[in-house]
Amino acid sequence: MEKLEQLYEGKAKKVFATDDPNVVLVDYKDDATAFNGLKKGTIVGKGVINNRVTNFLMQMLEKNGIPTHYIEEISDRETLVKKVTIVPLEVIVRNIAAGSLSKRLGLPEGTKLGQTVIEYCYKDDELGDPMVNEYHIAAMNWVSKQNLDLIAKYALKVNELLSAFLKQSNIELIDFKLEFGITNDGELVLADEISPDTCRFWDSTTHEKLDKDRFRRDLGGVEDAYQEILKRLMGE
Repeated sequence: MEKLEQLYEGKAKKVFATDDPNVVLVDYKDDATAFNGLKKGTIVGKGVINNRVTNFLMQMLEKNGIPTHYIEEISDRETLVKKVTIVPLEVIVRNIAAGSLSKRLGLPEGTKLGQTVIEYCYKDDELGDPMVNEYHIAAMNWVSKQNLDLIAKYALKVNELLSAFLKQSNIELIDFKLEFGITNDGELVLADEISPDTCRFWDSTTHEKLDKDRFRRDLGGVEDAYQEILKRLMGE
């Protein structure tokens, strides 16, 4: 499949057209950003790790009934995926209080929540990705009620599958962000990525952070943490 012109460049990835109108090529970068792009840096090798971990986890989810955009990994950094129209919502799934939830509700980081929480944020960097609820989403017509219900159902199922899968590698899934898209033939699928950039992964025993919080909070050992996730999940 031929790689054609660049369609889009985001904070972590570039997207290219291919000679198939239903397929695009995603190229993962080493650039790192935090706080809606206010903090910038580079995490060496991050693009390779995020590409490979995302594809590995997407294939696991696909086998367990979650439709995804994944088609084929074609190099360490590049993957072919179904072309989608992204639903303009970040879907955040929380099991344990951390990050902005801790600040917002005054909960000590690491507090186990009484039940899994789903939050929605409107994808807009200039506005700082504000949190919205089902009423805002319906009023703005960002996605149909039917697809929003499906998004919530998929998000909870992904949480269940990922939590159990990661536990085998002694990783606790604290919270994570998902994005969904609609394919050219109208199917809602899981899109974007599932990686140490978009999930909070803690070591189940020591609670050591193995994710982008090491970059956000200047904790050091960022590359090592990303490498550790690759090693635990894929034995590399």
